[in-house]
Amino acid sequence: MDFFDKIGETISTKSKEVSDKAKDMAEIANLKGQIHTCEELIKKRYIEIGKIYFDKHGSTPEEEYEDACRDIENAQNTIVDIDARIREIKGI
Repeated sequence: MDFFDKIGETISTKSKEVSDKAKDMAEIANLKGQIHTCEELIKKRYIEIGKIYFDKHGSTPEEEYEDACRDIENAQNTIVDIDARIREIKGI
């Protein structure tokens, strides 16, 4: 009977270990989800701050922002040109 008791005890111990691991993995997944949510909020706010800065100072940016502001202006002008070409093709 001692043999069967040891097998039962081993199965019980391993089952608990697997259950504990599954709980840990679920908690880690939940925590990683929370981190991702925070990172997305940070990213969104960085974009908002950049837009506010560009709207206020885009035409006369501080030296460290000149390249970025110029790139934005160039991209905006390109969009206008491409949109005009699309309207031309459509006959608008």
